[in-house]
Amino acid sequence: MLIPCPHCGPREVSEFSYQGDATRTCPELTSTDVKAWYDYVYNRPNPAGPHREYWQHSGGCRAHLIVTRDTRTHEIHDVAFARAALNRAGEQA
Repeated sequence: MLIPCPHCGPREVSEFSYQGDATRTCPELTSTDVKAWYDYVYNRPNPAGPHREYWQHSGGCRAHLIVTRDTRTHEIHDVAFARAALNRAGEQA
């Protein structure tokens, strides 16, 4: 699988480290809602189709990325720097 790093260009997946699901949101740090924390820590969705994931280009520029990947075919639909994507999300909120 090739991941097109926005800085370095297309690279083999072996240069990257999977960092987790980019769609999950952490409960408020002061929250005492046990169910919310349990779901955040232990329950993981298993989507079929396009899914946003955090990856780090650990064998290259070390950038943190958000990769939209189809979990059925491993086709990469979109790649963006995580900081830029998070900044855009914060502006929309």
